[in-house]
Formats: sequence, structure tokens, C-alpha cells
Amino acid sequence: MTAPARTDRGSEELIRAEEPVLAHNYHPLPVVVARAEGAWVEDVEGRRYLDMLAGYSALNFGHRHPALIEAAHRQLDRLTLTSRAFHNDRLAGFAERLAALTGTDMVLPMNTGAEAVESGIKVARKWAYDVKGVPADRATIVVAADNFHGRTTTIVSFSTDETARRGFGPFTPGFRIVPYNDLAALEAAVDETTAAVLIEPIQGEAGVLIPDDGYLAGVRELTRRKGCLFVADEIQSGLGRTGHTLAVEHESVVPDVVLLGKALGGGIVPVSAVVGSREVLGVLHPGEHGSTFGGNPLAAAVGTAVVELLETDEFQRRAAELGAVLREGLAALVGRGVVGFRARGLWAGVDVDPALGSGREISERLMREGILVKDTHGSTIRLAPPLTVTAEELTGALGTLEKVLTS
Repeated sequence: MTAPARTDRGSEELIRAEEPVLAHNYHPLPVVVARAEGAWVEDVEGRRYLDMLAGYSALNFGHRHPALIEAAHRQLDRLTLTSRAFHNDRLAGFAERLAALTGTDMVLPMNTGAEAVESGIKVARKWAYDVKGVPADRATIVVAADNFHGRTTTIVSFSTDETARRGFGPFTPGFRIVPYNDLAALEAAVDETTAAVLIEPIQGEAGVLIPDDGYLAGVRELTRRKGCLFVADEIQSGLGRTGHTLAVEHESVVPDVVLLGKALGGGIVPVSAVVGSREVLGVLHPGEHGSTFGGNPLAAAVGTAVVELLETDEFQRRAAELGAVLREGLAALVGRGVVGFRARGLWAGVDVDPALGSGREISERLMREGILVKDTHGSTIRLAPPLTVTAEELTGALGTLEKVLTS
């Protein structure tokens, strides 16, 4: 008989206990979180940390936002799952409000971000065959180098990160990779077989890379002119993070399909969605795609509560206003340990002087000072606090970063 789980173990013991029983597909910072609220987390020993990562934007509304917790509790007492074999009383309202929020016609509910990307790929290919008339099994999708859309076998097939690819072939064909932020290369790659151009409006995992002004509008114009879809992966950049509901709104761009996830579940349950026009999502018919948990009542209840928060525009405004504080604070550190940064809204990639340490080492030093961040590549760290963080907390975190870099 398996021994009951112990709840009295300290951080070091718990970290050691994971080693033999958990697959080693992550290398987390050595902190063991036990409780959280708002922008703060607490480890098993009671040490408090300011969360400046927010679950890679899954916690845009902070930990345990009262409205989201209430929605989850209320739904837990009623109904959690029916599967899509039956209707449930929460799904229609969720889809209606999410479509209205994003200015789209239809919603395909899924669970994880990778599922949303896989679903978007399938929808784009089906549209290419049924609507555009691409010959069977010839559809191509153009993507950007240094992308991060997930880690399924299909998705790593068009990754340029060898760590994500090595050892997982053979790879799925049908993808063309071009440099990010290069409209000429994109145009050269699109032809009569192209179903879609799939890009992140801001490349998060690559270091919060922000394209030149006009790039997203150029992608929209090109895809319309060439007769293919524009699919925007807003799983990290969307739902308030950059100061707008969607990052594409910075250029007033409306893609054919938008992929959502992370923050859509409020940090409570995994919720993702493909949203888009009726012409595109209407190509799916019963039996062609599905998910047992996609659109479950608990997810729909929490997702609806998330949409209600975004409908107020409060969080978009906070991201824009606090983003100015973030940029000002980072600008003051350039030449004082920071060699450069990129920021939009409450999201930044910070390039630290490599002489001061790797991104991992800087993250560990910040952790010891009570600030949680995560590295991307090399000496770059990312900052993406909950949109509920205060200006004082943000300024304090930047002060701690200055201390770590200059002491």
C-alpha cells in the first residue's frame, strides 16, 4: 500500500523527493511554493516572494483572484464535466462573451495552449482544402524562426530550438520557416499551397522580441493579398498583458484566427481556445476534431469570469500604465548591468551583461532576494508580473534587480 503523502517536509527535502519520481523535463528554480495570493507567493518555510513571472502570463489576474475563485467554487458545487457528448449550461455563455471580447464569430474550446496551436493548424489545413482548393495533403504553413508554440511532435517539427527538437523525429512536414520580422522573406515563402501564416505577435520564449512597427499590419496585408490565413498565437501575449486585450491591437490588426490560452483559465484550470471567423472555423464538422475536457462546465465558468474581468478594461489599462513604470525603471539600469531590454505593456525581456552571470544565475540571485523571475536564453531574463501588481511592488522589484546587478 502506498504511504500517504507527507505535508511536513521542507523545501530541500521536497526537491530531493522529486528527483527519482518526476520526469526531468523541467529545471525549476529551487523554491517550493505552498501558498499564494495576488502577486505574492510563500514557500513551505513561510518565506515570501514577489512573483514577477505570473506563470508565463497564465496568472495575469494574480494568484487566487477573488472573482475567479468564487466562480470556480460556485461551479464545483454544481457540475464539473459532461464531455461534449452532451451540452452543458455554461458553454454557450462563455463562447458568446469570448467571441464578443475578441471581435470574432466562433469559438473552438480546448484545454492547453499546445492544443490550441494544434487545433489552429488543423483548422487552417482544413480551410485550405475545403475553401481555398489546395490539392489534398499539399497544404503548407509558414512560421517564424525562434518561435515557441508548444512542445508536441508537430509543433517541434517547426521549431528552431534544437533542445526542443533533438531526439523527437521524424518530424511533421508541411511547414516553412522564415526569419521573424522579415516581410520580404515571408512573401517569398507564401505560394498557392499556403494555408496560413502562424506567428506570435511578440515572441515570448525568444526573449520578448517585439517586431518593427508595421510588421503585423504587413502580415495582414500580405495574407489577404496572397489568399491565406493569418493565425496569431496570443497565448502569452494576449488577454491584457501588453496593454490591449490582444497584442495585435497595437497595430489595429484583425487576424483570421487567434489562439488563446494561459490567462484564459485564470490560473485555476487549463483553458484554451481557437477563435476566428465563421468562414474558417465553420469548416469543422462532427467527428473531425474534439476534446473530452474542452469546453467543460468548470472551465467555461472560470473562462467566463476571466472575460468579465477583461470587459472592464481595468487590466488592460493597468498593463499600459504600469508598463511605463517598468520601461522607465529598466531604462535607468541600461549601462548598470543591463545591456538592453524590450518591453510592451507589463512584459519585458531584459538582457543582462553576460559578465555578471547567465540568466539562470541572475534568476537564482533574485530568488534569494525574494523576487521570482525566469531566464529565457543566455543572459536574458523575462519580467511578466501579474497585472494586479502595484507600482510600489514593481518599483521595489526593479530596485532589487539593480541591487543584484550592481552589488
